[in-house]
Amino acid sequence: MRHRRIDLPQALWASGTAARAAFDSPALRGVALMFVSTFFFAAMHGSIRYVSASVHPFEIALFRNVFALVVVLPWFYHYGIAPLRTQRFDLHLLRALFNIMAMLSFFYALSITPLSEVTALGFTAPIFTPVLAVLVLGEVVRARRWCAIAVGFLGTLIILRPGFEAVGLGQLLVLFSSMIWACALLIIKTAGRTDSSATIIAYMGILMIPLSLVPALFVWRWPDPLEWGWLIAIGLLGGIGQYCMTESLRQADTAVVMPFDFFKLIWATLIAWLAFGESLDLFTWIGGTVIFGSTLYIAYRERAAQTQA
Repeated sequence: MRHRRIDLPQALWASGTAARAAFDSPALRGVALMFVSTFFFAAMHGSIRYVSASVHPFEIALFRNVFALVVVLPWFYHYGIAPLRTQRFDLHLLRALFNIMAMLSFFYALSITPLSEVTALGFTAPIFTPVLAVLVLGEVVRARRWCAIAVGFLGTLIILRPGFEAVGLGQLLVLFSSMIWACALLIIKTAGRTDSSATIIAYMGILMIPLSLVPALFVWRWPDPLEWGWLIAIGLLGGIGQYCMTESLRQADTAVVMPFDFFKLIWATLIAWLAFGESLDLFTWIGGTVIFGSTLYIAYRERAAQTQA
């Protein structure tokens, strides 16, 4: 029996060519970028949880915005001040105000609540968005999306278990943060009609620094060298995660990449177990899965409605 001789260098070259050809697909690039962004966001949240033992969350939020701006600076080097040209500065300022309220609430919740629970409840933001769109923008939401919203809130109740477990301040802050972030998403949706993604992200980075400085001054303490390292890491992790997520949504359809956002809960649970000794809570996983499934269906229905329009 004759054996076919395999040329190893040729086989490796062929496999590398196939991999490069696969990543020519925008959908696959979008999926890969979303997967990477979930790790960076989970790592940022774990870092915030760790350093909040000695640095106040409001101060962490300030440095997260300062060091995340490093990721945006290459845009200004390449495009000059073009990303700052806008006819709706008022919308960008309002969005920054909502963003900073959501960030401060979320960061404080991370300092007092189990990491996986914060991550699971954080999936509720897209559930609040269509509700607010009905109340504020007068949009029409059909029965199937209302059912998905109801299922999402059921998932929230599974995590909180009111009447069986005490609902803590941290859990309420995450829900408040999600609701405020939903308001910011509506503003992004409105601003996106006239401004580019580069303009929206640039103004977010610039305006949130002075806005986060005000609350940080009330709890100010100069970080030590080790804390500086963690704060720089938090800013870079958040900035890179934001860029990867934004580019992912630009490369591929929302319905294609959003299922991979669930990896955020997987990474967060793993980090919580390894770094903080937090045990796996079955109700958090069940509720998080229900919430995420609901938000995924809402995203799919909104995309379908846009396609029909």
